[in-house]
Amino acid sequence: MKIIVLTPVRLLGDGLVACFERQPEMTVLAIVSGLEGLKHSLASHLADLVLIDVTHGVDLYDIRAIAAQWPDVALVALGLNEQRGEVIRCGRAGFTGYVSREASLDTLCKALCDVIEGKLACPAEISSGLLRALFRADHPPNDSALEQALTKREGEVLKLIGEGLSNKEIARELVLSVATVKHHVHNVLDKLNLPRRAQAMRRVRDAPWLVANANQEDSIRAR
Repeated sequence: MKIIVLTPVRLLGDGLVACFERQPEMTVLAIVSGLEGLKHSLASHLADLVLIDVTHGVDLYDIRAIAAQWPDVALVALGLNEQRGEVIRCGRAGFTGYVSREASLDTLCKALCDVIEGKLACPAEISSGLLRALFRADHPPNDSALEQALTKREGEVLKLIGEGLSNKEIARELVLSVATVKHHVHNVLDKLNLPRRAQAMRRVRDAPWLVANANQEDSIRAR
């Protein structure tokens, strides 16, 4: 099994290499600290698996692009909070397995072997959530249902997020407090099921009707 490790923590990377060196079936090809380094390593090496440290946050949009470009390489999330929503989001991004924050080194090695063999071990609650997510993927909700969940003010905040404005700049533009803007940003990310602000920026640029629909829905409610 040929592995690439992605982590911004050098100490963690060196520790994982020391662990894997004791496993005769595992070889570490490279340790990288960011996605650009990962892309370079994937282009240079024939890897079977990439172990990605997600404890410091990763852009799932970029992970999805990597999964699409290298579909034969298994992506495994290291240090994931073992919650149904987090596991589902990682699955949608292209991860084929994960290792929870509470896992031991032995559990880590076994999980990587399972992924290579096409297996995924997870609690029953997670399995149930994955099955429901698969059902929703085959029966996607009408986009307008998500869009109409945004209020007019949230639509305005989303529009300015798409323009690249910071919370402070949005507060100045809409004559609101920064705390209020943070509250609206949190609601927008939650309603659109997006973990990070950068993804909201991409979403509104790809789907500008989100803002228009939010304004329209508020007008309907006011009647």
